[in-house]
Amino acid sequence: MEDLKNVYFSPLPDSPYVKPFRFNYTQNGVEKSWDLLEVHDSVAIIVFNVTRNVMVFVKQFRPAIYYNCVSPEDRKKPTIDTSKYPASLGLALEMCAGIIDKDKSVEEIAKEEVLEECGYDVPLDQLHRITSYRSGVGVQGALQTFFYCEVTDDMKTEQGGGVDDELIEVIEKTIPEVEEMVNSPGPIPSPPSCLFALMWFLHNKADKFRKVFGHHCEECRLLGK
Repeated sequence: MEDLKNVYFSPLPDSPYVKPFRFNYTQNGVEKSWDLLEVHDSVAIIVFNVTRNVMVFVKQFRPAIYYNCVSPEDRKKPTIDTSKYPASLGLALEMCAGIIDKDKSVEEIAKEEVLEECGYDVPLDQLHRITSYRSGVGVQGALQTFFYCEVTDDMKTEQGGGVDDELIEVIEKTIPEVEEMVNSPGPIPSPPSCLFALMWFLHNKADKFRKVFGHHCEECRLLGK
């Protein structure tokens, strides 16, 4: 994932994923314009493994993060010095997620993403739809639908890591590690939607698993384990 070379920037040709355009309008009698990006809507899924009480994340290289770590002066060079700017600068820790680019329900797409990225085969009725929100409201405003699911080790039927040329590493964190992450002074290598999802989990679900974990620990203490 961190074997990065031959980095350079170029103008954007026609893209099936991002379409830049200018939005022109008159507001309160004043003519205005705003530059926007048309992108796909998406899904994001919190995956919590109840067998081992860990949150399942995906780590991947995000060119947008990497680009914004490169100084404006160095961006103008023919190629980027990857010894000065290693790939680690662009690594993001995120929820399992994916774009809506198929004629399927958001639940079906969420199920596919969990299997492809994390390796868990989650029944559709165990994907709980939590809410939807607008992401990147400054330039895109696309709709992202947020799901929550609980998985077990027995539900892991695939390796995960994405499909085709995706390079995704599955990362697990305990509840205390998640709390430490969201309370970090930053910069946190995660998008706001991920942090919102983690805060939702900590507020709505975490206590149940803390109690289970604490009960098991107490049993171990009484048994001398």
